[in-house]
Amino acid sequence: MRSASGADPEAGSGDSLRRARRGRRISTVHDRATLVYEALRDLMIQGRIAPGARVIEAEVATRLKVSRTPVRAALQRLQHEGYVVAQGSGMLQLRLSVAPLTKEDARELFEIVGELEGLAARRAAALPPDRRATLVLEMDELNARLLVAARRAEPDAREIFDLDHSFHRAWVTAAAGARLTALHDAVKPQTDRYIRLYISALTEDIGTSVVEHDLTTRAIEAGQPASAQVAVRTNWDHAADRLARVIDSMGERGAW
Repeated sequence: MRSASGADPEAGSGDSLRRARRGRRISTVHDRATLVYEALRDLMIQGRIAPGARVIEAEVATRLKVSRTPVRAALQRLQHEGYVVAQGSGMLQLRLSVAPLTKEDARELFEIVGELEGLAARRAAALPPDRRATLVLEMDELNARLLVAARRAEPDAREIFDLDHSFHRAWVTAAAGARLTALHDAVKPQTDRYIRLYISALTEDIGTSVVEHDLTTRAIEAGQPASAQVAVRTNWDHAADRLARVIDSMGERGAW
């Protein structure tokens, strides 16, 4: 049935329905791409997909039992964030591989995270006294547990990683805004690739790191934003130095 103008009154609703269905399909693809991205990123962070390993779109799709479309989107995102690198250009087919772990890359990442967490610590030191007190209790407990874990006859690398991660995340969660948190979420996992892989060689330096952690805690406790920010930056700068020495002795991973 058509109106006086000759237009089909059902056409508009049909077009809307088709658009809605298309939107749902796009949403589904987006959701699948996000799931693939998270799965691959976690495997890379944990070292289960080794630095330098080739990443083949078809193989990923088969292993994860999804189509190649969400895999392609996930790999593009991983490449944009620096987890995956491409080799080849022009007429040559691009070869994707997991980003290598290098001393230069580690230092840049540690400096960036130091700036982000330093800003969060500055904000934490400006929190009201009652909220600072609660945060300081949490930080002191985590730091004490970290020292105990590091002093065990056979330190558990995963436990040490988790405690250190929780310590650094404490003041970010307490004081960072949405934008700062998003930036931290995007970059910090890339440092985790290094820490997880080399942590067994870093346990001897945990005592030094615990002392540096305490400087951050005391600055936040005293309500000294500038001192808190400097303490965090210094901790990450020293961490980069410690990691560089380990990489020099153990070698870079995935670099040709």
